[in-house]
Amino acid sequence: MDVAKGFGSAVFWGVCDSFKGFYIIFRLDKELNKRRLSRLSPTHSSSPIRRRQSESREQTPNRTLPKHEQSTVMSRVFQCGLLNGAIFLLSILLFDYAFLPSMKKVIFLIFGKDSRNAHAVWFWAELVLSFTFQTIWVVPLFAISKFINNLWFQDIGQSAYKYSRGRSNASLSLSKTVADFIFSTVVESFFLIQALAMTYSPLYYLGYSLYLIHLCLLYSLYAFEYKWGEMGWEIHKRLTCIETHWPYFIGFGLPLVLLTQVSNSWIINGCIFSMLFPLYIISANEANPVVESCSRIKIFSPVIALSNTLFSLIGKEKKLPVGRPAAPRR
Repeated sequence: MDVAKGFGSAVFWGVCDSFKGFYIIFRLDKELNKRRLSRLSPTHSSSPIRRRQSESREQTPNRTLPKHEQSTVMSRVFQCGLLNGAIFLLSILLFDYAFLPSMKKVIFLIFGKDSRNAHAVWFWAELVLSFTFQTIWVVPLFAISKFINNLWFQDIGQSAYKYSRGRSNASLSLSKTVADFIFSTVVESFFLIQALAMTYSPLYYLGYSLYLIHLCLLYSLYAFEYKWGEMGWEIHKRLTCIETHWPYFIGFGLPLVLLTQVSNSWIINGCIFSMLFPLYIISANEANPVVESCSRIKIFSPVIALSNTLFSLIGKEKKLPVGRPAAPRR
């Protein structure tokens, strides 16, 4: 009974914390700009002249930071919504639910509803139009938006960390940072495959539930990575935290997972994810995972073992064979 109560409480607080970014966003820029402005103010000095200059500056109304120094979290979130929602998502919806149905009506008006030619023409027309749209618009825009989103997410993550915790504590060298990024990307990719494998369970509802749980943990890891990266946490420490506080992280990722399951199109779901994810980054920086309510589950162990095996095989292939040293030239 106590375990069930602790599990439910952790999930509940995880869900609650996931919405913190939705209202903190409205005061984050203002607070960061205020802090930066206070750091630019001259320190109080014993000199009467300096003291009078400081007091006069503090009393000067409408002091503002230069535009290039102002926090831009709100504008970044708006840009994410504009790119992924108003441009990418809206274009797909207009093509699928406005353009294609209109073309179908035109073709059937020309050839007649009961004509075999109409069905044949529409079959090939839909195929060609969909392929052209996917090739010329969707795929290039998806690649571009993926790159731009990552830059904006990083900017939002750094600003959110400064707002909640101050200066970054990351102390890893560049080589370790790159290695950690590559390893974490591989682990997360394998974990996504592990999640998809759950859907092949003969028990549909059990498999789908496990799939959603995997996605909740994965989305939580995505959101908290920006915070933990600024704290200097390596991938193994991040995964241990997820496994230890798994009920909380299930709750934290649950709203985003449910909102990204509304469509059968993974591109549409990806657009929804990219629109909401910046707010989750902010929420993660404000969140404090609930203490252990259940035993740790090593859900990442299979993908960690697989990733370690993969990198060990790559390392062996790159090693040069050891032979006798060449005789020195005379």
